[in-house]
Amino acid sequence: GKEISQLPSFERGMGIVFQNYALFPNLTVLQNVKYALTLRKETKKDAEKIALRTLEQVSLLDQMHQRPNQLSGGQCQRVAIARALCLKPDILCFDEPTSALDPELTGEVLRVIRELADKNMTMIIVTHEMNFARDVASKVIFIDDGRICEMGTPDEVFGSPKRERTKQFLASYVK
Repeated sequence: GKEISQLPSFERGMGIVFQNYALFPNLTVLQNVKYALTLRKETKKDAEKIALRTLEQVSLLDQMHQRPNQLSGGQCQRVAIARALCLKPDILCFDEPTSALDPELTGEVLRVIRELADKNMTMIIVTHEMNFARDVASKVIFIDDGRICEMGTPDEVFGSPKRERTKQFLASYVK
């Protein structure tokens, strides 16, 4: 790998979307998204404008006055995505973004992630959604027991995996 000094410097850092949303239950959707902006010392007016634009991006502008307990799991996950996106991170990291969602809600979240990929957002997605990874990723890394077992383009990893463990895993998950 590269030495730390050789890595590109990131001005805005990394945004993280956790699998359990990590939303503040006492705040509205809009307040949850604006919260990160206020920590960054944005003015109230600018924070509101950015938060509204980001909520529109994840198709939740109509839910801005709701609290998390009034939303579906997919909607909560999209609020979490909006909260991470509003800071305009260089990299967006998703930790199992669909693990707690039913299939319909999973589709909502994957649609947003696909739209981000189409806009060339750099993302790291930890997922068991192998079909989605195959369709969206530019690079796939298969990790087993904390070690990298396989790495390459989706065509390389899914089309002709080199290791037996990768083949077994993909045979049980990829349809």
